[in-house]
Amino acid sequence: MKIKWIVIGKTDDKCIGELTEKYLMRLRGFIPAELIEIPDLKKTKTMPERLRKEKEGNLILKQIKPGDYVVLLDENGRSFSSLQWSKHLEKLTARIPGNLLFVTGGAYGFSEAVYNRADEKLSLSPMTFSHQIIRPLFAEQLYRAFSIIKGHPYHNE
Repeated sequence: MKIKWIVIGKTDDKCIGELTEKYLMRLRGFIPAELIEIPDLKKTKTMPERLRKEKEGNLILKQIKPGDYVVLLDENGRSFSSLQWSKHLEKLTARIPGNLLFVTGGAYGFSEAVYNRADEKLSLSPMTFSHQIIRPLFAEQLYRAFSIIKGHPYHNE
């Protein structure tokens, strides 16, 4: 089992990239984890939103293998407390046969095809975050959840 996190676009902020990698490195102490960055589409200024989502969706779907469990980071997804999230992750990692894939979409969200392939949706907050800032935030939440699962003293309750 491996955690894979698919994101659209590269971060243009060195600090965001470093902080994201800091928490991913910590997470790798508990479970193999990989960040997969899909390059931003080119020439999108006049591209209709629907077409942009379809093109990004096709690139996302190419990264998903049969047996992978796909969780979309989506504002309409299910929300958890840190303890609930860790219990949910623990159950998922115990029962899914393939990898656990998290997907952060582009500025306009996901195509219908990606929504149809998803096994569940996760909301980190009712607020909207940029696809840049969500990276260290979610990386930290993954690390926090696995530290709870493994009994590491990172999380205080």
